[in-house]
Amino acid sequence: MKLNERSVAHYATCDSPTDHAGFLRKRVERHYHHAHHHHATSYQRRWFVLKGNLLFYFEERESREPVGLVVLEGCTVELCEAAEEFAFAIRFDDAGARAYVLVADGQAAMEAWVKALSRASFDYMRLVVRELEKQLEEACKSLAACCKSPRRSSSSGRKRHLSNPTLLPLQEKPAVLENGYSTWGSGGGIPGGAACPDHDGGYAKPPPLPPRRRLAPSSAVGSLVPGLSPAMPESPVSPETACFSKLHSWYGQEIAALRREWQERQKRGPP
Repeated sequence: MKLNERSVAHYATCDSPTDHAGFLRKRVERHYHHAHHHHATSYQRRWFVLKGNLLFYFEERESREPVGLVVLEGCTVELCEAAEEFAFAIRFDDAGARAYVLVADGQAAMEAWVKALSRASFDYMRLVVRELEKQLEEACKSLAACCKSPRRSSSSGRKRHLSNPTLLPLQEKPAVLENGYSTWGSGGGIPGGAACPDHDGGYAKPPPLPPRRRLAPSSAVGSLVPGLSPAMPESPVSPETACFSKLHSWYGQEIAALRREWQERQKRGPP
């Protein structure tokens, strides 16, 4: 890879956003060629700046030009065993590539650097983009299914209403008139199955009869309504009393009898 040194140096020190920065100690190994090959290990304190997939390091924090550059592609970042504590290494896939051993000042700094360096490569970003595209596609499919679901349920509900008259909405039911010939719902009807004719010529059951008020034993005798048989039960229902208007007249006879009884007592005065 060929890099323009001036362009790279400018990018390292310009005002572009920095992904991570801080002091690290970089391990340096020096080899001595004597009768026996020896190597000494030392650490140099450097200021590191991470921008994208480029890791720059400077001699000092105020330095205007980097002394080195690591391109973070085809590499892995892992903890390593070293004499120094809080050490980690940047290793490349190539067998002959150089490994960078770095040491942080503490546990938190080491974890932050490993996390930032592991996410710096384009390979990692490519995986992230693919995963996000997959999640977006699944979210779009789920949203489309949710948008279609209410319409199907509403349509099926409408069909159920139309097939079952008892499930009709309130506004679709026939309006109840105030006269005695209005069409009743499917609630309880008159015992015996009597029905009232409606305006369309059909038959619908009227609502249940209200309980008849029993008369006191003292006033029951001699207060029977003319035209009614004494053997008639308390709440008789006959074909003649099927319609509401006839029921109204039938109960009205009792009220009229009670009213006449009250008027007679008023005429006689207090006992």
